[in-house]
Amino acid sequence: MTGAPQRQWHVDVLVADGFVLTEVAGVVDAIRIANRVSAYPPFSWTYRSAKGGYIESRCEAFVKTETHVDRPDADYAFVIGNSDPENPALSVGSQINRYTSRGAQVFLLAEAASRYIKERGDEAGHLATHWENSDILREKLGLFDADNTIATEDGQVVTCAGMGSTVDVTLAVMRRHISSANLMTVANILLHEKIRDFSTRQPSGGARSSGSGDRELDQCLQIMQANIEEPVPISELVAVLGISSRSLERKFRTHLDTTPNTYYRELRMARANNLLLNTNMSVREVGLASGFPSGFSGLYRSFFGITPFALRKQRREEAQECRKSVSE
Repeated sequence: MTGAPQRQWHVDVLVADGFVLTEVAGVVDAIRIANRVSAYPPFSWTYRSAKGGYIESRCEAFVKTETHVDRPDADYAFVIGNSDPENPALSVGSQINRYTSRGAQVFLLAEAASRYIKERGDEAGHLATHWENSDILREKLGLFDADNTIATEDGQVVTCAGMGSTVDVTLAVMRRHISSANLMTVANILLHEKIRDFSTRQPSGGARSSGSGDRELDQCLQIMQANIEEPVPISELVAVLGISSRSLERKFRTHLDTTPNTYYRELRMARANNLLLNTNMSVREVGLASGFPSGFSGLYRSFFGITPFALRKQRREEAQECRKSVSE
């Protein structure tokens, strides 16, 4: 932008204890760089929280916040995700209304989007959240049918996957207010090779594999990821891929230093842990949803050295202790 100073656009960044630092950086670092490369800083920001003061992230970094206000004057608000999806501070319906009633657009990231989706129930439609949260909502509520895009607009509210895609969402906002050249400069400084639009599918949760460069291996990983609850036998996988079992074994050894069976089992165990620690599903239900129709507890113990019951109890006690220390 050239000439006289342009209007400055203000962003409120709403955080709660245990916030995801990656998402804060995705918003604030992009803003900071845009201000640095522009003749006149186009953006300003304020950290806000329910009580104000210093708020701690899960990785022990702090931001200094101001309290929420009844009549916010921000143009945009980003509600940052949280390591504890049950944190009451994520339930910000009244805050959303305060911003949207004054014309602001609100971006809900990851767990904040999940809370919004959960509270809307059947009205949630195809809103976006991080693919892990989509899996949890689907298992808990049985009503959520996300398409795993990185963001979805619902009027003035945008539900987002969060994490690394926060940079894409922030750059999409910037595109409205700075030149294309400045936008590309910001992306280049961030080493962000490609600005993804909201309809871009998230790079996991069945959307696509991690991309080993080996066509058959990548196709195999996609099939495994898409068939967690009802695993596909390795014999069927190689038939679909049109290769031998020995060839598939060699590909897994070369690129992933593991075997197909071990990788598939670890993938399903990761799904089991996600459901075990983030839902109220019974241990048997978790096993079924992760492709272990029988013997799940015994297999889990042999894998992790602790029963799923004991791990769930341990983690819940730790979370309660953490909430207690924060409130004090």
